Amino acid sequence: MNDYFRPLVQSGPARPEGALPLAGGPLWFTHAEHLRHDAPGQVVPAAELPDAVRTRLTAPRAAVAGLAMDGPRVMGILNATPDSFSDGGLFHDPQKALAHGTQMIADGADIIDVGGESTRPGAETVNPEEEVARVAPVIAALRATGPVPISIDTRKAAVAQAAVAAGATLVNDVAGFTYDPELAPFCATHALPVCVMHAQGDPATMQKNPSYDNVLLDVYNFLHERVETLTALGIPRGRIVVDPGIGFGKTADHNLALLNGISLFHGLGCPILLGASRKRFIGTIGRAPEASDRMPGSVAVALSGVAQGVQIVRVHDVRETVSALALWQAVQGGSAPRA
Repeated sequence: MNDYFRPLVQSGPARPEGALPLAGGPLWFTHAEHLRHDAPGQVVPAAELPDAVRTRLTAPRAAVAGLAMDGPRVMGILNATPDSFSDGGLFHDPQKALAHGTQMIADGADIIDVGGESTRPGAETVNPEEEVARVAPVIAALRATGPVPISIDTRKAAVAQAAVAAGATLVNDVAGFTYDPELAPFCATHALPVCVMHAQGDPATMQKNPSYDNVLLDVYNFLHERVETLTALGIPRGRIVVDPGIGFGKTADHNLALLNGISLFHGLGCPILLGASRKRFIGTIGRAPEASDRMPGSVAVALSGVAQGVQIVRVHDVRETVSALALWQAVQGGSAPRA
């Protein structure tokens, strides 16, 4: 691709004439930044956008796993692993995992993302049988508690099959459906919504000197290619969520560039997921060496994404994020929500 258009997102009830709605939600824009690999960015009026670009940026997003995408949604992270970077081992026991998932739902999570393989830098691959043993009982137990959608965080078709049989309704692949060639066809056959994420390298090697020509445009190109591939395999755009993969083969500067320009990804015509919770750069900038102390920074980053129209934030700290979002939305609307 040669030309990219990043909407300069604004909020508030006082919209100027000619403002365009962003992705069918409450935010809007009057201008966009025209980006190219070979030239500085230029701000252009929204009225001058190509018709196809304008349509992708403004069209309402379809519901995902039964959740409307007309405002921010909170995805709670449930790591049923012994070695995840932030909470590894805390919820490896199925009963503890169930209790934590149930608490996140009570705290306001819209969807629970269950994973059985750590994707922290340096993590090794887990065999599918072990991964299934970690996640399937947790998903089945959560499904028995109520209707909140459950996502399975996996790269492997065998794990996704077992998770869906246990009650999962969305497949979230940190490898962007490039690891297991059977995973995307399985999702297409079963009409499952998917989340496709960018990563440079695999967890074992991804933080060994990652580099890009232009991280924002390079990640956009990857996700564009993946969306086109998935639609060709029978997964319609309306069932695809995109994730730029904060922390997956990126330096702190790469992460910040993606966060600053994340509204660009609305041009893919899909909901955007932001998963930055407790990542290392938050600890470095926020002076919180321990991952468990990074809640304030994680909430700040989540709100920055929501301000650019991100539809799903994937977080460890559900209660705090839900509370912050309620306040942010009240401020944007200029009034308190009705009880």
